[in-house]
Amino acid sequence: MLLAINANNTNTVFAIWDGADLKGSWRTATEGKRTADEYVVWLDHLLSLESLARGNVDGAVIASVVPDVNFNLVTLCRRYCNTDPLVVGEKGVTLGTNALVDRPEEVGADRLVNTIAAHDRYKGPLIIVDFGTATTFDVVDREGNYCGGVIAPGINLSLHALETAAAKLPSIRIRRTERVIGKDTVSCMQSGIYWGYIGLVEGLVQRIRAERGERMEVIATGGLAPLFAGASVIDHVDPELTLWGLRLIYRRNRNK
Repeated sequence: MLLAINANNTNTVFAIWDGADLKGSWRTATEGKRTADEYVVWLDHLLSLESLARGNVDGAVIASVVPDVNFNLVTLCRRYCNTDPLVVGEKGVTLGTNALVDRPEEVGADRLVNTIAAHDRYKGPLIIVDFGTATTFDVVDREGNYCGGVIAPGINLSLHALETAAAKLPSIRIRRTERVIGKDTVSCMQSGIYWGYIGLVEGLVQRIRAERGERMEVIATGGLAPLFAGASVIDHVDPELTLWGLRLIYRRNRNK
């Protein structure tokens, strides 16, 4: 079985693949001080709830945009899974995509992994909208190359900024409102966040399509993607896109 780990700024996702079958995935807060010993206690408990065993793991792959967590994640794989993990971005790791941008070395590992997965599942050309710590838009051409994109503030980041900067605004839960015009403070905030991001997504997708001069399918991924599935421009919601990409990269490199 394959242990796939995707470490982002807010959360780190651990997943177990048995071939093309996703056996389970679990999310924890990304913390640079969490040790390999702490990870394994947490992971063993969750594996046991799904009747899975760490001893059956015979491969591992890691994508990370948080350098502080890398050492302990690699140590987890080496010490407790007896496998040397494949780390996306390290020298010698073949991705199977080209970053057609001015500074390829600056492109986040998660964005390249999503590019590979989306091209495999949906072909192209594509726009990937990832609702994470930042809301990112990634452009993928017909050949599966990464062609650049857009980075906007994430939904929770924007909400936190609103709550902390305005003294009288409360903490709220993100939800779709039936009406755009709110009748109280909470509904006004919920409408602004939800419909504001719907407008952001729809507007940027239209501009990207116009700039590229072609019809592009839109894939939504990330933890909040299902909430925004109602955007008129979204064609597919795929919460496991990054995990699928990690599996593909592992297979490509282990079969070299």
